[in-house]
Amino acid sequence: MHQPIPQSAARAGRYAFPALVLANLMLAFGPWMVRLADVGPVASGFWRLALAAPVLLLVARRDLFGEGSGALKMLVAFGGLFFAADLAAWHIGIGMTKLANATLFGNSSSFLLVIYGFVVARALPARMQVAALVLAGAGAALLLGSSYEMSPDHFAGDLFAMLAGLFYTFYLVAVDRARKSMRPMPVLAIATAAGAVPLLLFALALGEKVVPTDWTPVILLAIGSQLIGQGLLVYAVGYLSPVVVGLGLLTQPAATALIGWFAYHERFGLADALGAVLIAAALVLIRLPERPGLATAADEDH
Repeated sequence: MHQPIPQSAARAGRYAFPALVLANLMLAFGPWMVRLADVGPVASGFWRLALAAPVLLLVARRDLFGEGSGALKMLVAFGGLFFAADLAAWHIGIGMTKLANATLFGNSSSFLLVIYGFVVARALPARMQVAALVLAGAGAALLLGSSYEMSPDHFAGDLFAMLAGLFYTFYLVAVDRARKSMRPMPVLAIATAAGAVPLLLFALALGEKVVPTDWTPVILLAIGSQLIGQGLLVYAVGYLSPVVVGLGLLTQPAATALIGWFAYHERFGLADALGAVLIAAALVLIRLPERPGLATAADEDH
């Protein structure tokens, strides 16, 4: 039998869904900063984590040793390695395939996390959830369908992007497990610190330029994507089901399409706008069954 949700946790959880949406809007700026950075794609991922890690470790210093078992912290560290692998594969894939392909396959984590959510709940999706999934899938297809292209020339890049989506799912699963008993800042601090060094070693092995001439893009990447974007996402994971988080990730392609239109004058037509609307409708539908009560990650633990 589940324990009652403490009032303090319920109050904190009121902001989880807005935090999820805002997190994905901030994360959508990441590819733009990677494109602006004058270092290699993997190196930009390294600076994203390396610049954010000292801040996170300082903020979380009081909770790093007081929360979670050693095994749970090790799980978070492994999650950080998967996150580093996600960044490396995603950034490499962008350079080897069309941006639409990379976005489509990179966001496969959305639906993988939804599947994980139903497995953890040991239940089939309800009628409203099925409708939300259909709307989300249709919205994603509309956003990416006009420019998506299958080609042998893009095959390797597509595989890297799909790997990125898989790695990101493993990272989010580790975060979901850790947030049952740990606060968001120590979880993010451990994962960020664990992923930085492997990215640096990989960037050096690839012979990439590592030290930037212009520090602005990598600093903005660290602040916007890691400190704010991932910070809000890790917080939200502690209060929302994996199904809601998974669908929430689909707001990133919609936001990225708008950024591409604004920054690079890339096409943003009626189909893109309709896709964004369908994804927004899916997020509304997936939240309707949860309105009678707030389901937290801790509440789902048996």
